Amino acid sequence: MTKTATVRTRIEPSLKCEVEGILAQLGLTASEAVHLLYRQIKLQRGLPFDIRIPNDLTAHALTASKAEKNVKRFASKKELFADLSR
Repeated sequence: MTKTATVRTRIEPSLKCEVEGILAQLGLTASEAVHLLYRQIKLQRGLPFDIRIPNDLTAHALTASKAEKNVKRFASKKELFADLSR
């Protein structure tokens, strides 16, 4: 099938640059990524990922994490699992 349709969008330049760098590491162009997204939307009959507004507890945890409040760091997964088993 011939690709003849055009999709145009406006996006923040810094976001575009960062995402295109990630896509390049994956061996994809922005056009190929959009094509994959469209294919997945068609197959899933909707977005191929959940989009939700977080509940209050999750929103609070995300805000605290971004501010690095009450964040635990572990040098290894062994330390993480040991902490979780307490």
